[in-house]
Amino acid sequence: MKLQILQENLDKAINIASRFASTRSQLPILGNILFSCQKTKVIISSTNLEISVAISVGAKVEEEGEISIPAKVISEIVANLPKETIDLESEKEQLKISSPGFTSTVLGMSSSDFPKIPNTIGKEKSIVLPKDDFINALSRVIFASSLDETRPVLTGVLFVFSKDELNLVATDGFRLSQCKVKLPDATENFKLILPKNILLEIVRSSTDSDEITFSFNEKEKQALFGFGNTILVSRLLEGEYPDFEKILPKESKMSVRLDKEELLRAVKLSSVFARDSANIVKFKILKESIKVSAESGSSGSQDTKVDAKIESRDSDLESGGLEIAFNYRFLEDFIHSVKGEEVEIKLSSESAAGVFKDSGEVDYLHLIMPVKVQ
Repeated sequence: MKLQILQENLDKAINIASRFASTRSQLPILGNILFSCQKTKVIISSTNLEISVAISVGAKVEEEGEISIPAKVISEIVANLPKETIDLESEKEQLKISSPGFTSTVLGMSSSDFPKIPNTIGKEKSIVLPKDDFINALSRVIFASSLDETRPVLTGVLFVFSKDELNLVATDGFRLSQCKVKLPDATENFKLILPKNILLEIVRSSTDSDEITFSFNEKEKQALFGFGNTILVSRLLEGEYPDFEKILPKESKMSVRLDKEELLRAVKLSSVFARDSANIVKFKILKESIKVSAESGSSGSQDTKVDAKIESRDSDLESGGLEIAFNYRFLEDFIHSVKGEEVEIKLSSESAAGVFKDSGEVDYLHLIMPVKVQ
């Protein structure tokens, strides 16, 4: 293998690949990055056996070949080289790195031991995802996924493809987010569960791309995402996802619309005291406003009134003033995901899930289970 490549291009690719090299694995090869030289490019790959990445970088190739190099070593060297052309040349299991005034030889390993990683996506079975809409939808559901590894499927995001629509769903058992994305072309009906880590990486790395290409390898149980010069490959999370359709309320008895920033301010003020009382914030629905409150036996209490537009189909709720309590952290997470200026909350009782919506987005909804209080 022999090539010339620009330092900034190589450094960017190695930075991405290093995030998926596994330093704690019992297999030393997984701590390496694979360099595969082909015609006019070098493909830089890494894997932790759950998520794999392959980045294609343009290069002046004199001799094709492959070698795997420790990720930590190569990343630190390239990051500290000047932004000029770098010469890379491999011989047996060594990589020689040269730039003006600098030469280094790094010990590597045979590429034959490196796991096979797809570096292309076949067009015949691929689905084009509109990048901005897809990333926007991901940002609205990922935060609702679980941190509890005892139920692995809940730590990921459910993808439901149907006709010309992709439905993204995440839940931790206490809240649920759902956001739909319109697809430019029709697709088959199928669903799968993906780990949040690969989705966070897509959000992080796809900023310069206009679209994302998705493909599903049913035989290998892998999902592939392609954007720009990058291919990300992920294993699926195995298991049965909860039937979220049964969880979604079919109707509500009351609708409350209020300013997003005013609600966020009220929740933040309440959180000062809620932190000492199981994170509980109470909502009391009044005629033209809601009262947001919290109290702590050790530090005090507070009430904040927020103007609201209230519509009720239940005269008892309207006259009695519904009271319901939520975890303030869940409220903050939802409000931060809202793009519009108003929030709509649909309620039925103090024990039924609250349905939270962004007033400017019909394809996004968020459920939060209430907290029982004495």
